[in-house]
Parts: sequence; C-alpha cells; structure tokens
Amino acid sequence: MYTTNPKITNQLSIWLISMFWIVSFMIIVGGLTRLTDSGLSITEWELFSGFFPPLNQNDWIVYFNLYKQIPEFKLQNYNMTLNEFKVIFWWEWAHRFLGRLIGLAYLIPLIYFSFKIKFTRLLNLYFVFFLICFQGFVGWYMVSSGLIDRVDVSHFRLSAHLLIAFLILSLIYWNYLKINVSKNITNKLNTFIPLLFLILIFLQILIGAFVSGMDAGKIFNSWPLMGNSYFPDDNNLNNLFEFAALSDPSLVQFIHRNLAYLIGAFYLLILYKVYINKMHDLYKSINYLGLFIILQIILGIFTVLYGAQIYIASMHQISSIFLVTSSIYFFYLNTKFN
Repeated sequence: MYTTNPKITNQLSIWLISMFWIVSFMIIVGGLTRLTDSGLSITEWELFSGFFPPLNQNDWIVYFNLYKQIPEFKLQNYNMTLNEFKVIFWWEWAHRFLGRLIGLAYLIPLIYFSFKIKFTRLLNLYFVFFLICFQGFVGWYMVSSGLIDRVDVSHFRLSAHLLIAFLILSLIYWNYLKINVSKNITNKLNTFIPLLFLILIFLQILIGAFVSGMDAGKIFNSWPLMGNSYFPDDNNLNNLFEFAALSDPSLVQFIHRNLAYLIGAFYLLILYKVYINKMHDLYKSINYLGLFIILQIILGIFTVLYGAQIYIASMHQISSIFLVTSSIYFFYLNTKFN
C-alpha cells in the first residue's frame, strides 16, 4: 500500500488508470504508424523542436527534402508527392507527440505524489518513468536503422520498442491493481504457471513484431495451411533451427502461428486445472482470459487471410492489449507478492 490517506490513494488510482489508457492509445497509434509505413517520415531526433508540426509551406518542404535523402524515398516512394508525404508525416508526428505527452503526464503527477508519499514507496513508479524515457531512445534507435541502408526499420529494434511499450503498460496496470484489487484468495495456482503463460504471451508479441516488421503477414494468406502444406513450402525444415529463421518472413509467420496454438493449448490446461480444483475465485479471470485468447486467434487468422489489411491488422494489435492486460490480472491474482 502506498499510503493510508484515501484521498491520495484515489488520486493515485485515477492517475494510473489514465496513464494505462494513454499508453494503450499510444500502442495503437504506433501500430498504425507501422501499418501505414509512416515511421521514417521524420528523419531527425527533434526531442524539443519537433513538439510543433510544420506551420507553413517552407517547413513542409524542409521535412520533405530530408525524407527524400533516405533509401525509403529513393528506392520505394520516389513518385511520392508532398501531399502524400503529409499523410505519413502526420502519423509519425502524432506518435512522437503522444510520447512527449506521456512523459509529461507521467512526470508531473509523479513529482506531486513524491511530496505526498514516502519516496521509497514510489521507486517502482520512478522505474516506470525511466522506462518511458528509455523508450524514447529505443524509438529513435529503431528509426535510425532505416535511414541509411534499408527501406524500413530493423524488425529486431521494432520488437524491442513494442516489448518495452507493453512492459510499461503492464507495470502501470500492476500498480493500479495493487491499489484496487484485494488478493483474498485461498485456493491459487502455483505462481510459475501463470508466469510461464505470461512469458509466452510476451514472446508471441515479440514474434508478432517480427511479422509486422517484415510484412510477413502479407505472404501465405491461407489457413490452416501455409499455401499447400502445413510447413511453408518455400522453405526447409532445417532452416527453422537457425538464427536466420528470425529474419525469414515465411518462417516467422510459421512460428507466430504455432506459438498461438501452443498458447491456446496451454490455456486449456490451465482452465482444466482451475475448474477441476474448483478455484471459484479464479473463474471470472480465467474466463475473460479465454475470451481474449479466442478473439486474438480469430483476428490473427483474418489478418493472414486478408493479407494484413490495415483495419483487421490494427484490431489484432488492439486485442493484444486486452490479452496482455487479462494475463497480467490473472498472474496478479495468483501471486503472493505485490
């Protein structure tokens, strides 16, 4: 418990849940920035000067000329007009603006609470602020990978950027649960089981970022087979066990599909264990978790079938937020620590 003052506790709770939704919205905008290939439209860091968008035609021309210097324009978008550039620019600008907003919306209340609550009790919240700042650096590190020798960003750096975003979201939600959810549950699972499940979910997000970063969802647009076979017929099974598999679009899609099946099967085992042992206090949380797993798998299938069409692909990513949140909640209920 952070404090015994109910007024401060309520303020802290409102702040955390507000940050949770802002960060969730940030993840959605980030996903759309990737799906619209907008991430390289702003080619400079501009930590402070980029707070305001271009305000006149000359500013737009300066930004467009900078974009013309990178491989994405030279090799892929060489016919792009200024008006077309503005579309992708606004997505990236909005993404960066939200990042700055999150930093301020987190820091200012954190300073306020530091005067109301003992500092040592806020160390985990200061760690979240560190992650938010570090995320800005990782975001630029990701963008910089696509400015010299590539027409897109490194999918490894993209995955790191997304994982940190979900880690920030999860820690904020965890701290919200500490304030608002009592764990008066006598019959719990071994903590290792929901922890392992949560690790698999984060691993799936990592692989999903690989799929997005390499546009791997636009190939093998069939299910349950990948083309004419279960294993992609443009590849060799031995390649699956090499590190290079993580940079092979068809193998990454294969891994993403099968990890989803593994998660689904593991969930059914957990569900069986909860109900066979009559863990009544966990029924609601395990049922919600199952609902979001089913939704995520269905949206994943439709994303593949429709070639990662932007609306369906975005819904797939949005549902991942609910899946992670419900997994965190289920894990929280089964832990003995805060």
